[in-house]
Amino acid sequence: MAEWTFLTNHARVLILLANHPKITARDLASLIGITERSVRNIIADLEAEGYIEKSKEGRRVSYKIHPELSLRHPTQKDQSIKTLLKALGCKLIK
Repeated sequence: MAEWTFLTNHARVLILLANHPKITARDLASLIGITERSVRNIIADLEAEGYIEKSKEGRRVSYKIHPELSLRHPTQKDQSIKTLLKALGCKLIK
């Protein structure tokens, strides 16, 4: 039987970006246990929907989270991602 978890890879990437805004895609992939390509696709999804914003700082990329945006599922549209990030102990979310 395959293992399952409560959080999706999208949520894991968002949480790690909230806690470590200068983390690399390679490090994200290693921590989550998925490919770097998958991480880049997830980052592209999150950026396309406005949940994150990327900016270049020298040769590195820094990520800014937009915590005021709503969760995506219709049953949680009334909750912001800030609620989720705070519940999961994200350091940078006040």
